[in-house]
Formats: sequence, C-alpha cells, structure tokens
Amino acid sequence: EVQLVESGGGLVQPGGSLRLSCAASGFTFGNADMNWVRQVPGKGPEWVAFIASGAELIYYGDSVRDRFAISRDDATNTLYLQMNSLKPADTAVYYCATDCDWGQGTQVTVSS
Repeated sequence: EVQLVESGGGLVQPGGSLRLSCAASGFTFGNADMNWVRQVPGKGPEWVAFIASGAELIYYGDSVRDRFAISRDDATNTLYLQMNSLKPADTAVYYCATDCDWGQGTQVTVSS
C-alpha cells in the first residue's frame, strides 16, 4: 500500500521559511518521480515542483521558482520542499504526490 505522509506545515509570517517533508512507503521510492502540489479550498490544485528519479531533472511552477527548492533523500525515502520568502498567496494545503497517489496534505498558512 502506497503511503505518503506530509509534515512540517504551520503558520509563518510573510518572508519566513518552512521545510516540508514527505515520508514515503509502500513503493520503490528511489525509482519514482515525485511532485509537490498545493490546493486552496474551493480552487483547483496547483502543481508546485517536480523531481525525477535520481534527481536529474527538477522543475518548478512559475509562482514558486527561485523561492522554493525540492529535494529527495532516497536513503530515507523522504521528499522535501524548502520554502523561502513565503507570501500570503502561498497559503494552501501542500501534498506530495507520485504519478498516481497523493498524501493527506499539510496546511501552510502565511499571515502576519
């Protein structure tokens, strides 16, 4: 059974930073391309970042490029998202996702 468990969300002031983690199990993490996706209630999901198996390819959405960094640790089956210079517009539930499965999400709120 695929399990993706996000953590690290919370309340942060504008300009602050957070690091999200996603613990993966139930599949061969090292062979999987991984994504971060975010969603605001009532709106469609927004793709945030992608990292290929082996981390040879990394892509970011336009709204987060140069502020967020995706990474992975295949030794511990963990996906990360370092978020810097956070803005109120980054407020959302953040999900890690494979091609087929999503986690339960972690709430990020950026507010003063």
